[in-house]
Amino acid sequence: MPKRLSERQKSEILQSFECGKSIESLSKQFNCTKVTIKRNLKKNLGELKFNELINKNKSLKANSYIHKEKEGNFLDPEIDNHINENRNYLKSFKENRVESDFTNEESFFEIAPLDYKIDKSSRKELSSVPISDIDLPNVVYMIVDKKIELEIKLLKDFPEWDFLPDDDLKRQTLEIFFDLKLAKKSCNKEQKVLKVPNTDVFRIAAPVLIEKGISRIVCPKNLIAL
Repeated sequence: MPKRLSERQKSEILQSFECGKSIESLSKQFNCTKVTIKRNLKKNLGELKFNELINKNKSLKANSYIHKEKEGNFLDPEIDNHINENRNYLKSFKENRVESDFTNEESFFEIAPLDYKIDKSSRKELSSVPISDIDLPNVVYMIVDKKIELEIKLLKDFPEWDFLPDDDLKRQTLEIFFDLKLAKKSCNKEQKVLKVPNTDVFRIAAPVLIEKGISRIVCPKNLIAL
């Protein structure tokens, strides 16, 4: 169980830390873990102030070491050991790097560039919805000419679907509207709007439309596959 520090001890720890004493030294002095020391310091100082003092203490210790090294007198074994460990690590790293860079060339190999073409054909299946899986409104509107002939367009005539493969863009389509005003807006002088009061007619007539080469219905929300 972690040791609980008294208020007096917490105050002494804070003062010692602000004066440059290390967390490890404080841990030994007060016979508690470094985690306990850090937690109390962060609680009293805040994360930002705590990190500032940590960096300040490291800088002071480094300067002290440089000064004592010049004099040939190391008063802080902790710093001495730490720097010696770093020196040994850097020496080992440089030796291994030299050996890796110049004597072990077979460890390097070339990766071939990626040459992968995306197949767009699958996109049409993701974009179109089978007519059996879609719920149409009870009433829709279509545009026909004066002879009540359906206006047949190619899918490429609809800019919102121009990302589809070329084969798909050549499909013959019918366009239906959910809104009467929008249908009238798309109608020219030679055409008129036809009301379709029962949308089940599209499911019933699907085989006939496919025989005529019409395989898609374009509506405001979906591309419907017959």
